[in-house]
Amino acid sequence: MTTKAARCLALPAGLALWLLTSPALAQVFSREQDIVDLRLGQRALVDDGSCPAGQIKEVMGSQMTETGVLRTRKCIQRLGTKRR
Repeated sequence: MTTKAARCLALPAGLALWLLTSPALAQVFSREQDIVDLRLGQRALVDDGSCPAGQIKEVMGSQMTETGVLRTRKCIQRLGTKRR
């Protein structure tokens, strides 16, 4: 019975870990103009100083339009140390 319970919990636990680490996998750019090909659902972090201290700008491909992918921008909490 324990192996069946472990199998039932493995997928949700793996999914939860993946969702927690996905912001850490985003690419970091110094300017928003450096993001050339943003795909639908893709997230990129931009460290251009436009957000308050302790935050970083997140640019996300949010909607498909006739001219391409629509970008949305928001400031999110910076996680970890600043990389150079």
